[in-house]
Amino acid sequence: MKAKYLHAKWQKSMRLRFDYNNMMAEFVGEGQGIAQADLRAEKERFAAAFAKVQQKRGTGMMGWTELPYNQAEVVADILVTAREIRRKYDAFVVLGIGGSALGPIAVMQALKHMRYNDLSKTKRKGPRFYVEDNVDPERMRSLFDVIDVKKTMFNVITKSGSTSETMSQYLIIYDMLKKELGKDAAKHIIATTSEKKGNLIKLAKQEGFKTYYIPDGVGGRFSELSPVGLLPAAAVGIDIRQMLAGAAFMDKLCKEERFRKNPALMSAALSYLSMKRGKNISVMMPYADSLRYMSDWYCQLWAESLGKAETLSGESVYAGQTPVKALGVTDQHSQVQLYREGPFDKVVTFLAVDRYRTECVISDGCEDIPDVNFLCGHTMNELIDAERKATEYALTAAHRPNRTIYLPEVNPFTIGELLYFYEMETAFCGEMLGIDTYNQPGVEAGKNATYALLGRKGYEHIREEMQAVKTKKEEYIC
Repeated sequence: MKAKYLHAKWQKSMRLRFDYNNMMAEFVGEGQGIAQADLRAEKERFAAAFAKVQQKRGTGMMGWTELPYNQAEVVADILVTAREIRRKYDAFVVLGIGGSALGPIAVMQALKHMRYNDLSKTKRKGPRFYVEDNVDPERMRSLFDVIDVKKTMFNVITKSGSTSETMSQYLIIYDMLKKELGKDAAKHIIATTSEKKGNLIKLAKQEGFKTYYIPDGVGGRFSELSPVGLLPAAAVGIDIRQMLAGAAFMDKLCKEERFRKNPALMSAALSYLSMKRGKNISVMMPYADSLRYMSDWYCQLWAESLGKAETLSGESVYAGQTPVKALGVTDQHSQVQLYREGPFDKVVTFLAVDRYRTECVISDGCEDIPDVNFLCGHTMNELIDAERKATEYALTAAHRPNRTIYLPEVNPFTIGELLYFYEMETAFCGEMLGIDTYNQPGVEAGKNATYALLGRKGYEHIREEMQAVKTKKEEYIC
């Protein structure tokens, strides 16, 4: 029987909607909004960006565009492995950083119970889930207070196998597993890495780890729809085939050549024009706790992809837009004051949900306190939606550009759509800016300095450069 999410009618009912009314001059004013004339003036740039993305699909570092279509065999294998993990293990731990961690966290938060790890095993129907995405020693040590390594599966994710943070975690964990389990230690490690190069694939073959491969043309921040994100999601019972179907559905929408009909291309066009106008901060503000970590995932995607000093031709541009995360309703009580009355340097994107997965009625009470009693009989669903609309209104009235992406509901299909939408917007916007969307020289500079400080061979010259830096003055420390 054909799965529900493969039916065209159902897919259409789950289509994301991109509302950019409040980006336009007729809604937020000529001084701050974008006019139709602005769009017309740059239509050739938008068309060229679209053409370049289509031309590059599936090549170089755009291998991620094919992930919705070319993984049938690996998905089948992941689903078998995930069933075994759910049957045998009490915990599943991701060891990774950046794209290897942010995507799995965001998808887990979106699609599983918000207090998943606190549920009984009977209710969870899967292992407790942890992502260790930092090297704070206190955090690493605390993990061992809540898991039994003998009953835990560890998923080590690094394409190069030289990511210091991830490999330091691996060394600690694998040493502990060998002491506890001896020759069975390798059964508790799954490696997700490059198939043909790097340190982790060598270790996986040497130790006999179960292994999944990250395609060569898929960088970390574009990897959530590869085994990087699919295995962790499947391990806790998320329907990864439905996620990929959602991504494929969005991909079809993004193949529309007319920018006004292509949601990701239109969003990229508005982002590009906003940057030209000095709107150098992009705020993502989900009005759903399930989507809160989508902001973290987006921050890496947008910042690492677009924050570049030079164009492809070598021209200095210092491009990019600083991503900021906020949460509705929470940050109405902290950040929105700045967004409405501070500098005119921001674009706010709301993530809205049409139908939450539950309803919570506000109970009767406080009859003698009208300022409270008016809430009675309403639902929290109504309240959070009213607060989003009120914030949208407050920003628009103050001439602050904002836009809204509506998810009909939060499910694997719409999350697949959302992930792919932002990946495509990033690709289009990178072409408009004329930069290399897929490199990360700024990140590499920090990595190399770390290697030098810790004595890695081949980085002695960087260590010497660092030692030549001016000595800090005590007078500037108070």
